[in-house]
Amino acid sequence: MNNPVLQVSISLNKVELSVGDSKFIKCTVIGEPVKVEWFNPQGERIVSSPRVALHTGEDSSRLTIYRAVVEDAGIYRCQATNAEGQTQEATMVLEMYQKLAFRDVKSPQEFRHGETAEVVCDVISSPAPAVSWFYQKGSKSMEITEEHYSKFQVLPNNNLQIHKVTKVDEGVYRCEARVEARGEINFVDIEVVVNVPPVLSVVQQSFNATADYQESVTFTCITSGSPDPEVTWHRKGQQLERSEQYVLNNLEGGRSTLTIRNILQGDGGDYTCRATNKAGSEERELFLKVFVQPHITQLRNVTAVEGSAAMISCVAEGEPVPEISWRRASDGRSFADGDKSQDGRVDVRGRHGRSMLTISGVKLPDLGRFDCEALSRIGGHQKSMFLDIEYMPKFQNNQTIFYSWEGNPVNISCDVKSNPPATMLWRRERLTISAEGTANTRVHTTDGKSLLEVTPVSDRDFGRYNCTARNNIGAKYQEFILAQADVPSNPYSVRLSAVSQRSATVTFMKPDSHGGVPIGHYLVNYKEVGSQDWRDVKSHGVQTTVLLTGLEPNTTYEVRVAAVNGKGQGEFSHTESFQSLPIREPSPPAVHGQRGVGKAYRLGLVKQDDGGMPIVEYIVKYKTDKEDQWMTKLVSGQHDFALLQPLQWNTRYEVEITARNVKGLSEPTFYQFFMPQKPDIIADSLFSGLGLGPVVGLGLAGLLLVLVVVDVSCYFLRQCGLLMCITRKICSKKTTTSGKSKEMEEGKAAYLKLPLKEENGKETLKPDMIEIKVHSDNSIHTKQDDSKA
Repeated sequence: MNNPVLQVSISLNKVELSVGDSKFIKCTVIGEPVKVEWFNPQGERIVSSPRVALHTGEDSSRLTIYRAVVEDAGIYRCQATNAEGQTQEATMVLEMYQKLAFRDVKSPQEFRHGETAEVVCDVISSPAPAVSWFYQKGSKSMEITEEHYSKFQVLPNNNLQIHKVTKVDEGVYRCEARVEARGEINFVDIEVVVNVPPVLSVVQQSFNATADYQESVTFTCITSGSPDPEVTWHRKGQQLERSEQYVLNNLEGGRSTLTIRNILQGDGGDYTCRATNKAGSEERELFLKVFVQPHITQLRNVTAVEGSAAMISCVAEGEPVPEISWRRASDGRSFADGDKSQDGRVDVRGRHGRSMLTISGVKLPDLGRFDCEALSRIGGHQKSMFLDIEYMPKFQNNQTIFYSWEGNPVNISCDVKSNPPATMLWRRERLTISAEGTANTRVHTTDGKSLLEVTPVSDRDFGRYNCTARNNIGAKYQEFILAQADVPSNPYSVRLSAVSQRSATVTFMKPDSHGGVPIGHYLVNYKEVGSQDWRDVKSHGVQTTVLLTGLEPNTTYEVRVAAVNGKGQGEFSHTESFQSLPIREPSPPAVHGQRGVGKAYRLGLVKQDDGGMPIVEYIVKYKTDKEDQWMTKLVSGQHDFALLQPLQWNTRYEVEITARNVKGLSEPTFYQFFMPQKPDIIADSLFSGLGLGPVVGLGLAGLLLVLVVVDVSCYFLRQCGLLMCITRKICSKKTTTSGKSKEMEEGKAAYLKLPLKEENGKETLKPDMIEIKVHSDNSIHTKQDDSKA
């Protein structure tokens, strides 16, 4: 059976496709094809790929072209083959065209002032597009035509050329493309930026300054350009950064400043101001000339060994070159170039800013500070160094003999001065005492001192001990002796002074020997002659004066003194005898006056020598200078004042004071004082706020009070008055009058207590109650109870 004839057809005979678009074409076969194949315009069989894909069935095949390119254009064949090998094909023509497209058109596009600028507008299409350029000025747009070609020109590649572009040419340019065959049009706006290279000027090119005076200098650059230039400052090829020394500022108007602070010698020289932007850069040189005051650049501490030579170097810089001198701080002595000390050990040599001070045979007094001073007409500079002296150990001990006794610990101190510090070692009979010590020795070491604590337990622990000190300069040793202590010897020259009825002062001389141990105190023994009981008094510390108290008057005592140290009590001194004073009358009292309150006067009594017995009382007699009659007041010996009242205003008083003890009366002491004018304070304060009625009432009350007092006085003194009449009616007249008459006749004193009057008129019962003693001779003595005077 014959196979049917194959018939092949393509859905589209001609296809137009834009670059980048995708398209599929279907090929249909009638008959019984064995295979259906596609061939590209180059005649090659198409193999399915991601961009050109084939989808084949029994009687059809679909060709898909993804994102077509110009090279895809041409004639495509679809070929079918049957089982007998017969073929049949159909063709399709693929025509490619390019839509308008702007490729990598940048905006803005920047150009340098004065150059020929080419504004790039890369546009493609198929067929080739027609390109026009427009310059947009504000809201208006101007097409660039041939009449503008003196300045502008559209190049064959469609780019716009601007001759000698300037800042005026800046703006937005439109590139417009058209394809007439398809009526296709598109545009792109391009911003044109013109960069102007920096223009730089300086206000002042050269500056002067003096170093080390904390001066500051400010350089100024003025720049212009587009975009605004960035200004940097450079020195010795390095860009300067902001710091405490360099202050950078950008000011308005394109002004940039560099301030150099605290100018030093090394700051002198050239500085560069550089302005940079996209269009280029420009720079200017500025110069700083620094006048340099003297500056010491080299001076170091020196360490020398005692007895060797020390060399101290001082180097200074400056313009002009400074002269160098030295000063020794220990004594203020100055040395200049060529100077020598009196002993010839110190010598100075120098030139061109260098000086060498040499000390031969260094001694410890040379240790200390040395000042180097560099001077020129610009100024001066001073620095100091320290000369340290190393030396072998030197012992500082003044005490090399120590005393103790069995069971009593003692510290043997080994004090060493050395540089560098020394190590110290103790030995006893050529045996080293370790730092841990032994059963009865301990070692305590601090800087420059080592303590050997020894607690003697037998005679073998007493003797010689050796302290060895060693450093890298040398070694020395010192010997110490631990001796057995003894009690002190006896004090001597015992003397008694300030002997009174109840006390005495003992003085004495220190013992010739304290026994090797410091004396802690002195023991004074004293007793009455004939007694066996000694009484003890300790001194205050090591004072050689002791006060004995609690003595009996008119008594003979024996006294002796012994010294006591840590070991014990020494022998007593020779016994001395003394006798306390007998009891006598007191010495005259000492007084001082003080104005009292109102019509009173306070008389102070100063304690005085009481003659060996307490003062029993003070007898105070006083009167006005116009009277002959004395008033008497008795004051207890325990009181320190006497209050005299009531007294008269504007009156001078005389006072006679006598002290009494059991032995008798002292010599009198005389005193005078003056009472002032009567003050008006009472009347003013009492009546100033009252009217006439209250004042009259107070007057009547006062008069009544006076009448009562007078009547009471008449009752006691003369047995008369209203109160006397009332009493006679109540009591037995016979008993009262006969008893009183009998006492008067027998000469016995009658004691009457009268209340005193204070100035305000009130009665005072205590403490100023006065006792009036009436004697047969008609004399009257007053006695005041002064227990609370």
